[in-house]
Amino acid sequence: MKVVLCPNPYRDRGLKAARSAERILKNAGVESVMCLPFAVEGNGVDLPKQVELKDTRTELKHADMLICFGGDGTILHAAKDASVCGVPILGVNLGTMGFMAELEQSELSLLSKIAVGKYTIEPRVMIDVSVLRDGKSVFSELAFNDAAITKGAVARMVELEIYGDHVQIASFSADGVVICTPTGSTAYSMSAGGPIVEPTAENIIVTPICPHALSARSFVLGSERQVAVRLKRSSRRTAYLSVDGGRAFHLTGRDTVELKMSKVKTNLVRLMDRSFYQILNQKLGRS
Repeated sequence: MKVVLCPNPYRDRGLKAARSAERILKNAGVESVMCLPFAVEGNGVDLPKQVELKDTRTELKHADMLICFGGDGTILHAAKDASVCGVPILGVNLGTMGFMAELEQSELSLLSKIAVGKYTIEPRVMIDVSVLRDGKSVFSELAFNDAAITKGAVARMVELEIYGDHVQIASFSADGVVICTPTGSTAYSMSAGGPIVEPTAENIIVTPICPHALSARSFVLGSERQVAVRLKRSSRRTAYLSVDGGRAFHLTGRDTVELKMSKVKTNLVRLMDRSFYQILNQKLGRS
């Protein structure tokens, strides 16, 4: 068995957690390699000279599992490459929330379960996001959490039209709209007033952001639906599209953002017998 260890060096200082995991896996008879989830350009990052770092995409082609060390953002960053390669992901939380992570740093010893197959795989849906301009695709991305269309920094609302299978289902002025997976329902969508959906469900959730209309509410669509978002033709505003918190793509009135359930899924590794509701109560501080 081969495991790719992928630490966020800004969270895992000196790669201490990843190196501890490396020792635990080695003692259990599991081969591992160390990779970084993104390029690092100094900025005070402490990378041990004795650690050999390899290319993530190359190693994933021959890996059985990816272990991420960081917050949810680290898992989101690594999920696309891992999912395309069909490699399941196990998250070790070194961040704040860590909804997607399976283990806390204090639970690293449980990684020895991997050697004897004492884990399960939990599939999560993803969304294909594309932007059409004059009939041509000018942007495409895969969303594990969400796609957010927002007004940017300008203190003006944008006028949006939402379609489901080419039928208009909503029209409103707002700060924007979030289209998310059930996994992403506990992120930006929840903060905007959207519903919390069990992460193993297969739905597309659409949540307006600060809408200026009493009738504008979140709604949950089936997995077979294709969602389209357009700026109203009468609108002179611009908007921005960000997928999983990535770099913003500038939208114009000529653009249509199309979203549909992807054939690609993210598979998360589960070692613990914790329910989603236990995690939810713990992370959100409920009694």
